[in-house]
Amino acid sequence: MKLHLDTRIAPNQANQKATDFIATETGLPKLRIKDAMAKGAVWLSRGRSRRRLRKATETLKGDDRIELFYDAELLARKPTAPLCLVDAGGYSVWFKPAGLVAQGNDYSDHLALTRIAEQTLTPPRPALLVHRIDRETAGLMLIAHKPGMAAALSALFSERKIEKRYRALVRGEVAASGRIDAALDGKPAITRFTRIGYDAGLDRSLVEVAIDTGRTHQIRRHFEQLGHPLIGDPRYGQGNKNADGLQLFATLLKFTCPIRRQPVSFELSEAFLREHSRYSGLDGATPGTEARPDS
Repeated sequence: MKLHLDTRIAPNQANQKATDFIATETGLPKLRIKDAMAKGAVWLSRGRSRRRLRKATETLKGDDRIELFYDAELLARKPTAPLCLVDAGGYSVWFKPAGLVAQGNDYSDHLALTRIAEQTLTPPRPALLVHRIDRETAGLMLIAHKPGMAAALSALFSERKIEKRYRALVRGEVAASGRIDAALDGKPAITRFTRIGYDAGLDRSLVEVAIDTGRTHQIRRHFEQLGHPLIGDPRYGQGNKNADGLQLFATLLKFTCPIRRQPVSFELSEAFLREHSRYSGLDGATPGTEARPDS
């Protein structure tokens, strides 16, 4: 069931609870409305501000704008729990499982890493997004917890001062190394890769990937163009279906810590990926190191 409510509060509708108003307008049971509120599907615009409305007892005022983006199937989904690998205070490093989004949308934020971070970190702090990886991609993500830290980390990303690496399983035998320089959406895009291993029986190559740009689905699109689509990619390529889902993992983040002013590196090992994700890999692939900051 999907339902969209978007209405202004008339003067004669003011001074009532938000749940009562939404129930009258939609016919939804109040328990479902409260659940939708808790999961970020209800929005309140008052004056120039627009925010998620989570408080069921919020008293509405005249000219408030109430929006409900109700998708029963989406709200029923349960997120796979992410793992906080390092809490540095001003920022934290997380392992995001496949299926979890970086940030919520109008319909919900209960499946978003940022919201889960706000709910689970001790002490509680706001979670500010500084970069993204695809919903289908598992791997490392940074989250800032102060506006100044968010600005500092965002600047490092935009200035390409954060080294990022990925591990991908692709169809076919790719070259030992290579550079894909092909514009995407009219913008320059460069992807570099090194083959880690090849399974002739499955006709699959495991590659380590670095990107010099950050275009939408860059790795997935570039390897499809190369004729070696990613295994399990639901959108790009043919003959690459896989029961374990998309085989793309963000495995390395390396940068100068804005707090310590020292180089730090966070890396996921093959053992970690096998334990915490639906990682197929190849037998005999070179292992990495566990996710940890440099000492």
